[in-house]
This record gives sequence, structure tokens and C-alpha cells, in this order.
Amino acid sequence: MGRSCADALVGTVDAVVLVDRDADLLATAGHELAATGANIEIFVADVTDRVRLSELATLVDGLGGLRSVAHAAGISPTMADWRPIFAVDLVGSALVLDVLAPLVIPGSAAVCFASMASQIVVPHGDAAVDAVLDDPLHPDFLERIADALGERIVDTGVAYGWAKRGVQRLTRREAVRWGRSGGRVCSVSPGVIDTPQGQQEAAAQPAMAALVEMSPVQRMGRADEVTSVVTFLLSDQATFVTGTDILVDGGACAALRLD
Repeated sequence: MGRSCADALVGTVDAVVLVDRDADLLATAGHELAATGANIEIFVADVTDRVRLSELATLVDGLGGLRSVAHAAGISPTMADWRPIFAVDLVGSALVLDVLAPLVIPGSAAVCFASMASQIVVPHGDAAVDAVLDDPLHPDFLERIADALGERIVDTGVAYGWAKRGVQRLTRREAVRWGRSGGRVCSVSPGVIDTPQGQQEAAAQPAMAALVEMSPVQRMGRADEVTSVVTFLLSDQATFVTGTDILVDGGACAALRLD
């Protein structure tokens, strides 16, 4: 989905900066996009590394300023235990928005990827857990969230849902901060999307097939269907949209609530 967003953003900005921790993946993507004539920069970084992200901010500033951020980095339940899930999905998102905040100018916009899992795993929230989620840059965040969730945290599906709820709450707070400089921040919550990562999760979790079947569209989503929402939110057509989450799940959550 991140690559799909990069493809769509070519031509809408003066330069596109591709960021990933996989140098080979970046080199391939950068070569392919540069072949279109676009001005492409590649930057190897782990989103949990504040120092490296600060260097990314310096690069972006030198390219003429911040326009659009599509932050799709994430770890899903079958990929790791609860620690990397929270560290990458929530703490990484908070770090990215934090280091880029000084670059925000009127017209800057960011979209972070959350997930429909937050609505399924956490339908009503928990004030005590939310209080911890709302401070993801605390030096003891992982210990604090483990204490707040207790034994539930070892279930990676549960951890993922809570981490993505944290992303949704993060973008609301950051929308207020970025707004002081004329910027906007939103999140999107994809459902079951037909990507390698989505297929891996669907294979490991039979319940996902049931969600797809009960949804109004009765199929997995495509990466470009999520990208179209992201590019709208980043565009000047969405200048009155900020601090909100857009659910892109084919109606799966709506059907689940009616069940």
C-alpha cells in the first residue's frame, strides 16, 4: 500500500522521498519511479530510530519543504510479537509526526495507516489503556502498555488492534498541533486488503475470510482503493478534513455491528 501511495503521489509534488528499512526494496522502487521522470529520493530508515528520522526531516527540508506524508509502515499480527507491533505501528507513527512537525507549513498534510482491527478488537475502549496509548513517546511506554493490558497483550491480534487505536488517537492530537502551522493530519483504517501482507494475515486467521464474506462488497480490497482515499486526504480537495479516521473496509465493520 505504501508503494501504491508513492506511485500516486508522483506528479503531485516536486520530489517524492521513499522511506523503508529495506535498502534493496528502496533501490528497486526508486529506480522504477525515477524511470517515469520523477524526482525520487530514497532514504533507508527504521521508523523507531529518532536520530535517523531527524536526518530524514533535514533531507525533506532541503528539498523545499513538507507537502504530503503517506505513512504506511507497520507490523501485522503474524509478523512479530506485541513489542515490535507497538514499537513500529504506534511509537514509529508518533516519531514520524513528531520529527516532521517543525517542517509543517500551510498546505502540509499527513495520513497515517491505522486498521479496521481497532474497531473489532476495541469496540468500546478503556480509559486506563487509552491514557497510556496517548503517551507513546514516554521512555517506558512498552512497559506501561504491558501493565495496562495485562495478559491480553501477548495475543498479537489484540496488541495490533490496540496499537492501531493508538494511531487513530495520535492523529487526532497531531491534527491539533499541525493545525497551528496550517497542516492537516488524518488516518485511514484499511480492512482486508489483497496485498502480500493481507494475504498472509488472511491465511493465518480464518475469521478474516468470514469478515470478507459478510461485508457488503464480499471481496478483499485492493491497494489502489486505499490509495485513492489517501491521495484525496492529502490533496487540496480535502482542506477541511483533518483529525479524523476514514474506514476503508468494504463495509465489513458495518456488517459486523449488525450481526
